[in-house]
Amino acid sequence: MKQLKLAVIALFALVTVVNVSAQDENNPWVIGFGINAIDMYNGNDFASQIRDGLGSKDWNILPSISRISAEKYIDKGFTVQLAGTVNKIKHHIALNDSDYIIWSIGAVAKYDLNNLFGDTGMFDPYIFAGGDYVASGKSDQSELMGHGGVGFNLWLNDNFGLNFQHGSKLGFGEKVRSHYQNSLGLVFKFGGKDSDGDGVYDKDDACPEVAGLKEFNGCPDADGDGVKDSDDACPNVAGLAAMNGCPDADGDGVADKDDMCPNSKGTKANNGCPDTDGDGVVDKDDKCATVAGPSANGGCPWPDTDGDGVLDKDDNCKNEVGPASNNGCPEPVIKDDAIKAINMSAKTILFNSGRSSFKPGVTARLDAIVAIMKTNARATFAIEGHTDSAGRAASNLKLSNSRANAVMKYFVSNGVDASRLSARGYGEDNPIDSNKTRAGRANNRRVEIKVTN
Repeated sequence: MKQLKLAVIALFALVTVVNVSAQDENNPWVIGFGINAIDMYNGNDFASQIRDGLGSKDWNILPSISRISAEKYIDKGFTVQLAGTVNKIKHHIALNDSDYIIWSIGAVAKYDLNNLFGDTGMFDPYIFAGGDYVASGKSDQSELMGHGGVGFNLWLNDNFGLNFQHGSKLGFGEKVRSHYQNSLGLVFKFGGKDSDGDGVYDKDDACPEVAGLKEFNGCPDADGDGVKDSDDACPNVAGLAAMNGCPDADGDGVADKDDMCPNSKGTKANNGCPDTDGDGVVDKDDKCATVAGPSANGGCPWPDTDGDGVLDKDDNCKNEVGPASNNGCPEPVIKDDAIKAINMSAKTILFNSGRSSFKPGVTARLDAIVAIMKTNARATFAIEGHTDSAGRAASNLKLSNSRANAVMKYFVSNGVDASRLSARGYGEDNPIDSNKTRAGRANNRRVEIKVTN
């Protein structure tokens, strides 16, 4: 009896060391074997039975395997157990007063107390009640007896454990004396289905066809990064939980799979690429990565070759200074309408026949031309004199030169800088009409004023 008490104490001591699951639907079958001890009631009332039975020294133990059991988990903590025992009775009422065999076979219903108290890990206490058919070798006596008590399993791993049970068997007749029966043995639970063999039963396995990890309810984590494959955007490459299981080599917060520059720290707005000069063109595409410039020019600033403030892209005269109003080209020294006005006035410069003096009213035309020249102070002019073919050519050349200089002299005398003017006669060399008609010869006698810059 002393050894039995020590064994029970040792079993309780293990409770704080191991944490495994009790019998349930995952491992519905349990078989067990061990030894049992019987003590006959020695009094007629319950108090004396407790006092004399549990405290007596007349326990009967058969020194061999004397109890076998099989049980099936039903539902909600209930289990049905079939058990058979055999023992040799040497102490019936008093010490060494008998020598007979007693055996029993019976069924009880067990209720797992973890369902009331909460999971207690490896320690799996229960209560039970049922009935046994008990046969005694003493005078061939046998009868049905009620059987109830308490016990516990101490599961050392998911399938193997130790069992201790204490119960009382009470007869319905007087053929077999009521008695206490304790048992101690080994139990094995089995029958749970684990299709993928990962140690997580199918009932609790979120991925029953693929071997996985307990911490992920049986689902795999192929790359071992702590993110189960079903939630891992990169299941074959170890990564970060914050990146849904994908790596971020440059630590810029953009997963490598989405990072256009996985080895250079950038921004999410630029798909993980850096933009050193902040011009909106990422460095890898920026021809001037440290100087801000538009994307249309590869990230470089537009040049202004002539420095006139008009960018080359908009400058029609890249090598000449000019205002933006004229697309970067220099403003003309004189506008077309001014030139047309000069030409119109020049046609009315008429001279006295064979002379270089002006006809009456011509000076008003000349004054109009002077006003235009002064308004366009950057323009320079060539004054050309022409004649018809009548008369000697040498005379005509001399006359045309005199008339051209007469016009220039008038312009200078009226405030036009002489450096802006030149005068030359061409005689009859450059006719613009036929010299065979009067009208043609009149057209050929003319003064032309041309802009030379």
